[in-house]
Amino acid sequence: MLLPTDLLGDWVLRRRVDDRRAGVDGIVTGTTTLTSTGPGEVRWDESGTMTFDGRTVPVSRTLHVRRADDDRWTVFFADGRPFHDWVWGARVDHACAPDDYTGVLAGDADRWTVRWEAHGPAKDYVLDSELRRRSHPAD
Repeated sequence: MLLPTDLLGDWVLRRRVDDRRAGVDGIVTGTTTLTSTGPGEVRWDESGTMTFDGRTVPVSRTLHVRRADDDRWTVFFADGRPFHDWVWGARVDHACAPDDYTGVLAGDADRWTVRWEAHGPAKDYVLDSELRRRSHPAD
């Protein structure tokens, strides 16, 4: 099992977006950087470009991953709301009624994936993200 601290550094991000409700696919390309911000805390910054439904727009987000006293880790949105437990290789859930979100983090220290599925009355999509360790500045 990889911990957030095992993944510190710069990553090349490629995310496939499959919005089944709208019948539209998209791609996000960019970078992800995981940085230690203190004992038991990692900042997760993403930035890039999304091409979706004929439009290209800049995208970004920041997450925080924090270790609890019992050594479990949790991912939080930038505003402090909990997102999901950091569980490697097993399904995680994100409560966001009325839709159901399930995700899986998997891979190794050089390439890892994050898959999210959202199903419900408002959403039906899959996000498949691949993160590949940046080997040099030209990546």
